Amino acid sequence: MAATIQDQQFVTLGNGIRLHYASAGTPGKPLLLFLHGFPEFWYEWRDQLTEFGDDYFAVAPDLRGFNLSDMPEDLASYKARHIIDDLQRLVTFLGYEHCVVIAHDWGGAIAWNLAIALPQMLRRLIIINAPHPYLFLKSLAEDPRQQAASAYMNWLRAEGSETALAEDDFKRMDGFFSAMGQPPAGWFEGETRDRYHACWARGLRGGVNYYRATPAHPPAPGHPGPLKLQLRPDDFRVTVPTRVIWGENDMALPPTLLDGLETVVDDLQVQRIADGTHWVIHEQPERINRLIRGFLPPLE
Repeated sequence: MAATIQDQQFVTLGNGIRLHYASAGTPGKPLLLFLHGFPEFWYEWRDQLTEFGDDYFAVAPDLRGFNLSDMPEDLASYKARHIIDDLQRLVTFLGYEHCVVIAHDWGGAIAWNLAIALPQMLRRLIIINAPHPYLFLKSLAEDPRQQAASAYMNWLRAEGSETALAEDDFKRMDGFFSAMGQPPAGWFEGETRDRYHACWARGLRGGVNYYRATPAHPPAPGHPGPLKLQLRPDDFRVTVPTRVIWGENDMALPPTLLDGLETVVDDLQVQRIADGTHWVIHEQPERINRLIRGFLPPLE
């Protein structure tokens, strides 16, 4: 029997941010923390919350800047360290010292940094189509193919992109799920599309500000991005046991971003999904659930 999802839950973190979160399961059971990407929100993980809520306390927040969580105006508020602080405070509020983190896209970018900064907080790390920061920054600085694949990031960074994204009833946003040569997104219809549109109508600036606040973008005139950084792989080492799941038909994040991952992650498993796109969570939810469950630590 599928677990019931409860949303409309809010926590004031003590750092000026109020987060909204959804959950399934009983507090006190092992905590699974699910982190969404752009342009999504907690609802990305609905199939995982119902799947894991029977055995775990499964929690999916809206990250700051998204949906029902606070959307600070200051661009610096979207730097990774502040999102990490939100998550550490959320886990403490929920009554835990550690958890398993499952993350996708921007949520994955934050989760990598969380594992690097606070490894003691994570029992396992499960990443879905989100590149390790060192490898991504290096690729953005050196690889013309990755620079071309990530060119959309500089468009999103430009002033006014959130206004353009909202035009024609979010036509461009809808296109994210079937653009760049990927097949039409059959999962993105009906109630799901309505929920996403309601989320986007609450504001897009916060989500776009993630792109504006990061150096992880292709170099551009006046904005060197990763070229201004002195990158040392040891500064990005991950010691948490990690499984990476990768839809290989991701047009923006090709599987070449997995090359060398074993040099910066000590305990690594990689599962490639040849017929999955960037949205493999939605396309193959049962397979994703099996892969997640197979990597979770034994229930205590």
